[in-house]
Amino acid sequence: MLTKKSYIKKDDKVKIIVGKDQGKIGKVLKVDRKKSRILVEKINMVKRHSKPTNQNRQGGIVEKEMPIQWSNVMVNVWQMCWPCTDQDAAAGGWEKGSCLCEMQRGAGYIDMCTGGSECHN
Repeated sequence: MLTKKSYIKKDDKVKIIVGKDQGKIGKVLKVDRKKSRILVEKINMVKRHSKPTNQNRQGGIVEKEMPIQWSNVMVNVWQMCWPCTDQDAAAGGWEKGSCLCEMQRGAGYIDMCTGGSECHN
């Protein structure tokens, strides 16, 4: 049986490009090639009701991640970051002094990063 080709692998950082979690960044926990779905950390959270069992004596509402289609994500690996200059601000409309990052995979896509854990500056 043939499986579909995916460029997304476990532990990659991905950015959600479609849906209710659009713009969020998360780490890939699991890849299901047969169903073309991936499980991303803290993305597509749903509430499930659980009955009391021997392992879980107290039932209740549990929040967990559900898989999403891998066509709805973009690999988000930052390659290079630099401070925004006057020329960059004029060309792209970004704020001067903000941090710009270029993605490793994404055809030279340049965007302003949040300066969080994904920023290498």
